[in-house]
Amino acid sequence: MDLRNHFILMADYNLRMNDQVYDASSKLDAEKLRADDGAFFGSVLGTLNHILVGDLLWLSRFALHSDRYQSLNSLSALPKPKALDETLYPELALLVKARKFVDKTIRQWLDEEIRTDDFNRSLVYANSKGVVCERDFCELLSHFFNHQTHHRGQVSTLLHQQNIDVGVTDLLIEIPDLIKD
Repeated sequence: MDLRNHFILMADYNLRMNDQVYDASSKLDAEKLRADDGAFFGSVLGTLNHILVGDLLWLSRFALHSDRYQSLNSLSALPKPKALDETLYPELALLVKARKFVDKTIRQWLDEEIRTDDFNRSLVYANSKGVVCERDFCELLSHFFNHQTHHRGQVSTLLHQQNIDVGVTDLLIEIPDLIKD
């Protein structure tokens, strides 16, 4: 498996799934978007904000991994999360705009700036409590995408409880079929 291509595949999956989840979420009125439905981050809106918070925290750490990662610097225009449960965008329309910008930036970063040898180095960063950690960069990037998938699954469940179908959520759609006709 080519790791760079794998993560580009994950970014494409991320783009599709965020489009589907946000489209489905837009069918809820403002009250239902904010309703505490017992999810870890309370509501659909709270969970969608948490996914973005996590992305922004990780991408700011990833930006330090290489001077080549210039596209990630564009994210500095967005709010700087201070807590994992922070609501960066209380309105869905603003959250959608930020989400699309972040997803486009992730795809650009992976497509244009990341190199295979970047995966073979560790990343030193401070976590949200200020504790300095050093971990395998490739594993952290896997965690980054897994975190999104995990919480989108929670949103999908919350939407399903409101009789809103998110659509097909399988990664399989992005995996190319190697059989040629």
